[in-house]
Amino acid sequence: MRLLIAVALIAGAACGPTPAPKQTAKIDPTQEAWYGETVQKLQAMNGQAQSLWEHGKADEAAAIITAAEPSVKRVVSVPRPTLPALEAASDRDDLYGRMLLANHSYGWARILFQTNLARWRSWRPQTRETARRLKRAEAAIAECDRRLAE
Repeated sequence: MRLLIAVALIAGAACGPTPAPKQTAKIDPTQEAWYGETVQKLQAMNGQAQSLWEHGKADEAAAIITAAEPSVKRVVSVPRPTLPALEAASDRDDLYGRMLLANHSYGWARILFQTNLARWRSWRPQTRETARRLKRAEAAIAECDRRLAE
């Protein structure tokens, strides 16, 4: 009889309500130190790559652009990237797109400009700067399309 009662108690306890999951604090990655540091690093890399490109050092500029890719992915993959992060990613993609355009890689350039177009179309609130970036992406896509049609 004791065994039957023990089994019934264990079965009853197993059928009881499950404990509520523990609430974990949601951490905003954009507020962490690594995020701001990575955005600043990207801005510096963009400036360096732009300067190298303007001085005819395309290979060195390309190396910086390639090295920046993991950082770009990291800062834009968070749930709500900051405007400075998207601007840094956009600047990198714009420069890379212009370099590809100069190398007659119109399709690849168009993909990068299309990425920027999507970024700035969906950004809210729209500002003069984001509207300018949107128009720049549209113009770059139109240039790619014009050259692809030649």
